[in-house]
Amino acid sequence: MNKLSKLCMVMLWLVLATFQVHAAKKMPMMNHGRMLMDMSGKMVMGQNTDQLPSGCRKISDDVKIIVGAGHKYARPYPGTMFGYSEHQWKVKPCARITVTLKNDDQIRHQWMLHDLPEDLYPKGMFHIEVTGPGEVTGTFIVPKVDKTYLVHCDIAQHTEKGMKAQLVVGKGSGVLPGIPGISEPAVKYVQSQSPAEGGTPVVIVTGPEVMPQVEEPSLLSGMLVLGLVVAILGTPFILRWIGGRFFGMSGRELSGYIFERLMAVFCLFIRLFMAIWDWFRPQQRSL
Repeated sequence: MNKLSKLCMVMLWLVLATFQVHAAKKMPMMNHGRMLMDMSGKMVMGQNTDQLPSGCRKISDDVKIIVGAGHKYARPYPGTMFGYSEHQWKVKPCARITVTLKNDDQIRHQWMLHDLPEDLYPKGMFHIEVTGPGEVTGTFIVPKVDKTYLVHCDIAQHTEKGMKAQLVVGKGSGVLPGIPGISEPAVKYVQSQSPAEGGTPVVIVTGPEVMPQVEEPSLLSGMLVLGLVVAILGTPFILRWIGGRFFGMSGRELSGYIFERLMAVFCLFIRLFMAIWDWFRPQQRSL
């Protein structure tokens, strides 16, 4: 095979490869029920455009979210490597949300959240992803709850390196920790005072401030120990008294004795009540 033939084969291979890439990009996503995917690395899991979660009578709102993903969005947040263009979205319960994820990097990124109703979303998850520069769109419907959902990229170390956000449904359930620009960072970078001329700036890395927990003395534990000691020491005396008092009694005599004691206690309460009543009656008459 001469050089011209080899060159022609290489050119033909490049043309076929280019055609395959463009064809994959234009090819519609394959629909596998709640999972959509194509040959270019785009995927949607948990697609749901019309089935309402339990408790929702209708779609409360149609929300469209366009979010960028990539290295450049991490620049405002020291200590992170990847990020989203936004880190918080607020929607109504029972809202239908259409998310478009735009990937600006040459690697794979995801927009994923969990804890959705498992009867509508496999493993309670909605997940879209795209490999390399491009975009993908997916739709889901949030349930009728006030909850704050963690949104993140599940690729190894991407969440830890900054790719996380929160979706607040209704009133939410609080602010999630470690959300860039929303909650307190897990690590703070503080530059010390201006260095001397020609020196190097000093960066101090600090963790979150944790208030020392002071354990208060437990009254319950002390009373419990005291009660156990009294019970252990007093049990032999109680058993001796019961044996001496009731030993030799028949069942009828024992039941009669218990009935007499209960009647005596009942009569005592009646006399106490009548005494209190007689004490209040003269005062009411005088008024």
